[in-house]
Amino acid sequence: MGRRLARNLARAAIGRGEPLEWFEELYSKVDAADLSVVPWADLRPNPGLLDWLDREGIYGDDRSALVVGCGLGDDAQELARRGFAVTAFDISPSAITLAAQRFPSTSARFVVANLLCPPNGWLGAFDLVQETYTLQVLPARLRRDAVKRIASFVAPGGTLLVIARARDEGDDPGAMPWPLTRSDLSQFEKLGLRQLSLEDYRDTEAPPVRRFRVTYRNGR
Repeated sequence: MGRRLARNLARAAIGRGEPLEWFEELYSKVDAADLSVVPWADLRPNPGLLDWLDREGIYGDDRSALVVGCGLGDDAQELARRGFAVTAFDISPSAITLAAQRFPSTSARFVVANLLCPPNGWLGAFDLVQETYTLQVLPARLRRDAVKRIASFVAPGGTLLVIARARDEGDDPGAMPWPLTRSDLSQFEKLGLRQLSLEDYRDTEAPPVRRFRVTYRNGR
């Protein structure tokens, strides 16, 4: 139900020329006692993020982190638990309200912001930027600007982590969420970030979903 609703809301919003409005429309329908209307709300940190953090032994030590499209806040809370000074944003005020309600004692700062028109103070401000599943729900015509904005958040020497559905060039993207290609991801390198790793893997969902997990470094 949740995925069908999200797709219908996204299709309608794109059709009327308001491609970002559907996020608030979706989250505003959420009952705090039943979050299943949000198809990506697993109510736990993203497994791809957890695996990366554990494998690399990453802890914050008060370094800054930005969570793009934080939704209900699980990834932000995990990074805060690991010692990052976390800013987590979403375009949906309802999502931010729910995240703050779910984690009332967190040190993470939940804020409403538009990825395509972010606060000026975020430019080059974060040691770690996490982008998980946001690019894949944006129409292709908005994706290039979104990539540019995400890249701009990474501090000199900082790291960007991107996790997304994956497909090969020429594959049918199907319905939203639209899997990304390697050429989609190559835009980060064209913006000056250096790719450190690219993992092309199947996750543990049933059925398994092909994903990219990519890390970049701002070498400037």
